[in-house]
Amino acid sequence: MPDLLIELFSEEIPARMQAKARDDLKKLVTDGLVEAGLTYAGAAAFSTPRRLTLTVQGLTAHSPMLREERKGPKSDAPEAALEGFLRSTGLTKDQLQLRDDKKGQVWFAVIEKPGRPAAAIVAEVLEGAIRSFPWPKSMRWGEGSLRWVRPLHSILCILTDEAGAEVVPLTVDGIVAGNATQGHRFMAPTRFSVTNFEDYAAKLKRAFVVLDPAEREAHIWADATSAAFAAGLEVVEDRALLAEIAGLVEWPVVLMGQIGEEFLGLPPEVLQTSMKEHQKFFSVRNPKSGRIERYITVANRETADDGATILHGNGKVLRARLSDAKFFWENDLRAVLHKGLEGMAEGLANVTFHNKLGSQKDRITRIEVLAREIAPLVGASPDLAAEAARVAKADLQSAMVGEFPELQGLMGSYYARAAGLPEAVAVACKAHYQPLGPSDAVPSDPVSVAVALADKLDTLTGFWAIDEKPTGSKDPYALRRAALGVMRLQTGNGIRLNLHDLIELSLILGILAHDSTLPHGSGTGGLVEMRLLQIARDRYKLNWKVGISGAELTVDDEALNANAAFVQSVNEALQAKVQDLLAFFHDRLKVFLRDQGVRHDIIDACLAMPGNDDLTLLVKRAEALAAFLKTEDGTNLLQGFKRAANILGQAEVKDGVEYSFGAEVKFAEADEERALFAALDAAEAAIAPAMAAEDFGAAMAAMAGLRAPIDAFFTAVQVNSDNAVVRRNRLNLLSRIRSICLSVADLNRIEG
Repeated sequence: MPDLLIELFSEEIPARMQAKARDDLKKLVTDGLVEAGLTYAGAAAFSTPRRLTLTVQGLTAHSPMLREERKGPKSDAPEAALEGFLRSTGLTKDQLQLRDDKKGQVWFAVIEKPGRPAAAIVAEVLEGAIRSFPWPKSMRWGEGSLRWVRPLHSILCILTDEAGAEVVPLTVDGIVAGNATQGHRFMAPTRFSVTNFEDYAAKLKRAFVVLDPAEREAHIWADATSAAFAAGLEVVEDRALLAEIAGLVEWPVVLMGQIGEEFLGLPPEVLQTSMKEHQKFFSVRNPKSGRIERYITVANRETADDGATILHGNGKVLRARLSDAKFFWENDLRAVLHKGLEGMAEGLANVTFHNKLGSQKDRITRIEVLAREIAPLVGASPDLAAEAARVAKADLQSAMVGEFPELQGLMGSYYARAAGLPEAVAVACKAHYQPLGPSDAVPSDPVSVAVALADKLDTLTGFWAIDEKPTGSKDPYALRRAALGVMRLQTGNGIRLNLHDLIELSLILGILAHDSTLPHGSGTGGLVEMRLLQIARDRYKLNWKVGISGAELTVDDEALNANAAFVQSVNEALQAKVQDLLAFFHDRLKVFLRDQGVRHDIIDACLAMPGNDDLTLLVKRAEALAAFLKTEDGTNLLQGFKRAANILGQAEVKDGVEYSFGAEVKFAEADEERALFAALDAAEAAIAPAMAAEDFGAAMAAMAGLRAPIDAFFTAVQVNSDNAVVRRNRLNLLSRIRSICLSVADLNRIEG
C-alpha cells in the first residue's frame, strides 16, 4: 500500500491563514480520495510560511471495481422511456438484460466500472483541491487563471511503495508536479529530490526548515524562556503571538534585546502591546518589579554575528515605536492633569455611539443615572458609582487608546490614578467592560459592578428601544454577550436585583434621550415623553427633564389625565418592551445553565414562578431543583405529583368544578389516607418558611418527605370512590399535593 506525499510550495502564506489551510488541504484531499473509492490508514498536514504539506499513509493502490444493477422500464414500455433509461446508464439496448418481475418482464442494466490506479485518482483530486481551495483571500499572477494565496511555484506529489517513489502525473496551469522541493530561502535555497515523507522531513531539517509548526512553537518557547531565565527574567506568555511567530519563520532563531532606559517607565501593558502589535516581540518581565525590561524577537535565519545586526536594526525600529508610545502617554497625562478626566470625557459629546442613540456623552449620562440606582443594591456608594460612570470611558478620547484600542479601560485606570481619583473609580474604569465573554473574569468591587451593570443594561435597552435586536446568528452589537455579562455579574457576586424595574428605568432613559418605537400620534404633543418622565419621577424619584433630541420637557399632569387612553397605550408599549427584553434574558439564562448541566425543562419550571426577574434567585432555585430531581425521591415524587395532577385535572374537567377547598381528615377511611394528611401538614409547615427564606434545598428536602406517603396512598386508596363525599374529599386532598408541589416549582413543566 503506497504512501502519498504532497507539498504545495509558494510565496509566503500569511501566518493567520496557515492553520485553516492545513485542515482544508487535509479534508479536501482525503475526502476526495475516499469518494473515489480509496482508503487510507492515516493522514497529517503541516505548514511553514512557504509550503503546505500533506502526508497520507497506507493508501490503497487501486480503487475497487464497482458493479451496479439498475432497474429500468417494463419490456412493453413506450420507446421514449427505454431511450431515457439508456441515456442515464450510458449503455445500448443489446447490453440490457430482460428479467422476470412480479408484473412482467423488466429491463435491467448491469453497469461495471473498473478500478482506477491511485496515481490517476490523486492527480484528479489534488488538481480539484488546488483550483477550489477556500483561501480567505487569493490572487492571480502571470497569464494563468489559477488563484492562490500567493504565487504558487511548485508542486511535489509522489506515491511511495516497496518498489520506490513514483511522481504523480499532474500539471496545473503549467506547473508540473515533481519529486523536488527546496529548503530555507537564504540558508539552503538549492532544490533537492525526496523519496518519502521521512526523507522529506529529514532533508528539510538539514536545509534549515522545521516542517511541524508545533515543533517550531516548542523550540521558540523553550529558547525564549531559557534566555530570559538566564537573565533572571521571565517571558510574558502569549500563546496567540507564539502561534503567529511560528507561522512567520521556517528556522526560528531566538534573540533577546534591551529596551531603552527612558522607556521603562511606561505602563507594562503599553510596552507589551506596542511591541506585540508593531514588531511581533515577546515582552520579558522582571518578576521582582513587574516592569517590562527586555524583549524577545525571533529571526528566520542564523547569522555570522549571532544576530547582533538583527538586534541592532530591531532596536532602532523599536526605539521609534516606543518614542511614539511615550509621547502619547506623556501627552495624555498632561491633558488629564490640566483638565481632569471628566474634562477629557467632554470630547465624547462629539463621538456618535449610534445615530438613533446619540453620542458617547449621552450614553455616559444615562449610565451615570443607572449606576446611582444600582449602587445601593450592590453595596456601593452612589456618589462613587456616579463618578466612575462619568470617567469610565474618558480614555476613548486619549491618544494612547486611539493608537491601541485594545487598551481602552486599562488606560483609563492609569489616568484616573494620575488624576488622584479614588481607587474604586480607577478600578471601575477597566473592570466595567468585564466580563467580555464566558471565560473572562467577573469584577467583584461594588463600584465596578454597579457601572458594569449600568453599561450593559444601557446597551441592551438602547437597542431594544430602537428595535435593533439580535436575529438568528446575527448580533452586530454583541447584545447576547451583554446579557451574559449581566447574568454573570449578578450570579457571580450573588447580587439580588429587580431586573424588571432596572430594565424599565433604562428603557425610559434611552427613549427620552432619542427617538424610539413607542407610539406617537397626531396631537399627542409630547405625551409619550411626559408619561415616561412621570413614571421616572413617581416610581423612581428621578428628576429628569430631557426629552427627544435633548429638548427640555416637564410633566403636564393635567394633560396626561385628559388623555388617559393614550397614556395607557404608552404604558402597554413600554411594558411590552420590558417583557420582551426579560424573555431575551431568560433565553440566554437557559443557554448559560444548560452549559452547566441544568435541563431546559427545569429552567422552565423555575421561570414560571414569581420573582423570575431575579436571575440569582432563578439560578439558585434551578440548581436546587436539578439536584433534587437527580435523587430517587425526586424522581418518584415527580411521578406521584403528575399522577395526582392528571387524576385531578380529569375530574375537574368532568365535574366542571375546581377541587381546591376543604379536604378534611375526618372523611379519611384508610390509614394511608390519614398518613398522607399528616405528611402534607408537616411538609406545608416546613416548605412555607423555607421558601420565604429562599432555602430551596430545605424546601426540596421537605417535599421529598411526601414521596412515601403519596406512593402508599395511591397503592391503598381508590380516589374515585362510589361515596361522593369521600371522592370529593380525596380530590381535594390531591389538590393539596398539587398546590404544595407547585409552591416550590411548576413541576407540570418537567418532562418525563
